[in-house]
Amino acid sequence: MAHRELHRSGRAGWLRAAVLGADDGIVSTASLVIGVAAAAASRNAVLLAGVAGLVAGATSMAAGEYVSVSSQRDAEQADIGRERQELAADPELEQAELTDIYVRRGLDQPLAATVAERLMAVDALGSHVRDELGLQPGGLARPLQAAVVSAVSFAVGAALPLVLIVGAPIGVRVPVTALAALGLLALLGAVGARLGGAPAGRAALRVTVGGGLAMGLTALIGQVVGTFACELEASGASGGGAELHPNQAILWVDRPAGCGRRGT
Repeated sequence: MAHRELHRSGRAGWLRAAVLGADDGIVSTASLVIGVAAAAASRNAVLLAGVAGLVAGATSMAAGEYVSVSSQRDAEQADIGRERQELAADPELEQAELTDIYVRRGLDQPLAATVAERLMAVDALGSHVRDELGLQPGGLARPLQAAVVSAVSFAVGAALPLVLIVGAPIGVRVPVTALAALGLLALLGAVGARLGGAPAGRAALRVTVGGGLAMGLTALIGQVVGTFACELEASGASGGGAELHPNQAILWVDRPAGCGRRGT
């Protein structure tokens, strides 16, 4: 009975896109809404910023993945086309190259030449694509798959912190969203590592630390911006400075007057 082994390297393309998309969705959206909320924004403003970030992030991830993976695919196809031309022009030289490859891998010269001859007879191009270029014919880059997986995973990852920060009580919405996002990142890192057959703990720690730093930085910036905006508003109300233009005050839509009651 033949023994079958399970290898996970075939998942590398879509798995990378899925993990990257979900991770980016959680980190970027959680950081965005936490930063806006820390600046004393209303629920409506946080929701508006979060939805805009979700849509923009998902579409940009899809476009970026498609362009990036298409470039990789073009390079792979160009290499395969070059090999096809070289095989048609000088098959003996190509067979000698294949023989040298097997010799470098540990076969003696006569056996390497026999193996190269047999493989060239069965599938000359496939042999060179696999052993000379290092490509698997069934594992070439798939731009559309990468784009769709990235967009969907980003949207799913972004929706979770957005729902949390809009639904949580005002006073605890930032810490609740931050803690939940860190938990999601740890879970995502562990699941991605398990699917890829790698240690889960290291991957979970890596994405959690990175996400925590991003959210902490944006919360700090949001707090600073919110304090500065309140000072501008107070100085404008007292006649000591210019008032904020409505378009410049979009983060404070529907907020009751007075920075002492921020974020309602």
